[in-house]
Amino acid sequence: MTDHAPPALPPLATMGVGSYATPGWMFAFRTAMRDGRTGEMDIEEAFDDATRVVVGDQIEAGVDVLSDGELRRQRFVYEMYDRLTGISRVPAGRRLGVTGYDMAPSFTATDRIAAPGGLGLVAEYEALRRIAPDHRLKMAVPGPMTFASNIAPAPHYGADGVAALLDDLTDIIAAELTALAAAGANFVQLDEPGFANPPAGVSLEAGAAAINRALAPAKGISAVHVCFGNNASRPFVRRDFGRLMPAMGTLACDLLLLEFANREMADLSFLPELAQGRGIAAGVIDVKNFHIETAEEVAERIRAVLEFVPADKLFVTADCGFSAIPRWLAQEKLRAMVAGTRIVRDEIG
Repeated sequence: MTDHAPPALPPLATMGVGSYATPGWMFAFRTAMRDGRTGEMDIEEAFDDATRVVVGDQIEAGVDVLSDGELRRQRFVYEMYDRLTGISRVPAGRRLGVTGYDMAPSFTATDRIAAPGGLGLVAEYEALRRIAPDHRLKMAVPGPMTFASNIAPAPHYGADGVAALLDDLTDIIAAELTALAAAGANFVQLDEPGFANPPAGVSLEAGAAAINRALAPAKGISAVHVCFGNNASRPFVRRDFGRLMPAMGTLACDLLLLEFANREMADLSFLPELAQGRGIAAGVIDVKNFHIETAEEVAERIRAVLEFVPADKLFVTADCGFSAIPRWLAQEKLRAMVAGTRIVRDEIG
């Protein structure tokens, strides 16, 4: 890593949410991994190469804040459960037909949940820093509500033990963010589809408190991505902000990432309240749609957000990660996001 500071962020800084479209050849490599036909060196080389591809796409498009694409963790969280002890996988009730949330991994808590070796994010950050040492970098981390959403507290915590389960998961994530801060990460984001769909027995207020405690050790810019779900490009819950208020306004972060494009720019009226004391990263690219936005479409969406949020508080992003769409489409949407942002930057000077 070079010892000089990364470039300052421009107005309306652009970034992806976190995950990115997997290069096609990586799907074949994952099959070889499952079949036991790869060694540890093969795996490390493949993931490093795929991350270079992902970083290259972002640099080529002109994105200001880079992520590693989360290629080392399938669907941003599911493979991270492998790093937890004290849980047992529950076989999916449906395994045939279209991909859906009812096929996602789920677990029961058989002992107190722990992560003896951490969640592996420091190694991911260090790999990204080696690949892109002279750029602004962001590490995205699944939040405690999202981890808890797929784990039933019984038998260890008891049927009514979701609060204790959530506490232990919050401690695990806080420890990971502490380690990331020590490694030099200065832009950390918690991804929380679980906030919009809390585990049974957890209120929005309790969920916000857990997120705040998990995020507290972060250094530099701290962010929370409130998501409505993007498994196979499908949302999971009602996509309205009103039911999430006022708890969403109590999230103690520097930046709040929110999806607007796939909701036809609804709920912008909540932004003045949500922007008090924090910035807003507005999703102006619809990753749940094969429509390729034009630069002017993106610019028009940014202008709509600027009616409610001042430019010095606004980042530009996509509604969610790009992992559920093919890479060629992700590339086109990234280019449109940057091109539309440049139009508005020129307009505001």
